[in-house]
Amino acid sequence: RLSRRRLAVLAVFSCYSLVNAFQWIQYSILSNVFASFYGVSFTQIDWLSMVYMVAYVPLILPATWLLDARGLRLTALLGAGLNGLGAWLKCASLAPDRYPLTLAAQAVCAVAQVFILGLPSRIASVWFGPTEVSTACAVAVLGNQLGTAIGFLLPPVLVPNTPNDTDLMAHNISIMFYGTAIVSTLLFFLTGVVFEEKPKYPPSHSQAVLQTMPPEDYSYKQSIINLFRNTPFVLLLISYGIMTGAFYSVSTLLNQMIVTHYEGEEVNAGRIGLTLVVAGMVGSIICGLWLDYTKTYKQTTLIVYILSFIGLLVFTFTLDLGYLIVVFVTGGVLGFFMTGYLPLGFEFAVEITYPESEGTSSGLLNASAQIFGIVFTLVQGKLTTDYSPRAGNLFLCAWIFVGIILTALIKSDLRRHNVNSGIMNLDVKAVPVDSPVEPGSTTLKIQSVL
Repeated sequence: RLSRRRLAVLAVFSCYSLVNAFQWIQYSILSNVFASFYGVSFTQIDWLSMVYMVAYVPLILPATWLLDARGLRLTALLGAGLNGLGAWLKCASLAPDRYPLTLAAQAVCAVAQVFILGLPSRIASVWFGPTEVSTACAVAVLGNQLGTAIGFLLPPVLVPNTPNDTDLMAHNISIMFYGTAIVSTLLFFLTGVVFEEKPKYPPSHSQAVLQTMPPEDYSYKQSIINLFRNTPFVLLLISYGIMTGAFYSVSTLLNQMIVTHYEGEEVNAGRIGLTLVVAGMVGSIICGLWLDYTKTYKQTTLIVYILSFIGLLVFTFTLDLGYLIVVFVTGGVLGFFMTGYLPLGFEFAVEITYPESEGTSSGLLNASAQIFGIVFTLVQGKLTTDYSPRAGNLFLCAWIFVGIILTALIKSDLRRHNVNSGIMNLDVKAVPVDSPVEPGSTTLKIQSVL
């Protein structure tokens, strides 16, 4: 039975995930402004983005253990609460000599992200029915993407570049920081009101099966081992990390790429980022609806991966033509496929790893994305600074091509779909008809009639 509360849970989660993503990108899209305000290098500003990736990797295993051991509600409250705490700490960093404090505040937001990114597939599976689970996961991821989109659009408008007036710059930054803190606090209280551990009745056959499993049958350590023994999942782990890490790198360095070829176009750089992410949001919803309708997980994932590769190539070779309208169009095409891929990876992982925890598989996927994101951002940033944005983008293209090959090698086994469809795989063993059956045995003895 479906619960009406599921829509409120999804909406509140999407909103505080939005604010967390907004806080991730708000520095990078104004890298020249914040470098001037704090008197630091562009690399130090890039670390305000990369701290999200660095914090995620060591903390994801404790966070997924907490999700499995203590549940959805506590994890959601931690994510929303730390998000608000980081936002208020930023309000205390409004002085040119307080870069270390703003980095610490961003680190708190980065820890909050650990309790956010792994929840979309868990919320979708626990609260939504089998015909809407992929769409729900896409909407949950959509909130994070929308936050990135607003993070591209709003900061350049709120904080114009005023290098000769530091007081005005600090005032404009304060408007952005205090507004974010107030919204984050409100969402924390809403999370406490709306979130429950699970609905009264399971929404699908697969959830009913999981809820009947005794707690002692579940081992977090064994779940991790099972996932790494699952070859299709390991291939997806690497290919998802490549694609999502490339998206993180492009998002972090977009301002530098645009300003290199179009000087003084910080606002349009933000608008191009907005176009990239909004197009990706449309792609996410379309892909989610398509998966709910067709269940063609591998085919859809592979096609989107190939089209992302083509989109990045086109974006790379049209970036320096001198026409911003072309960059808007190619950025939109790139975003439609690259950002649209994110929920596909989550749902594909849940399908090929069922009945393992959705939070664990999603957490490992995100950890892979963060590792690749750190490496890609550092290398692409170096190539962009020393050579050109084209060199950095071609570096990403080469890696995405590797991801296409890995995705093609994944063998799809839709376990969760088979349970919801009533398709069960039984191991049948022939035994003599008159043989004794041990107590507790699940052996089914069938006498054949010839």
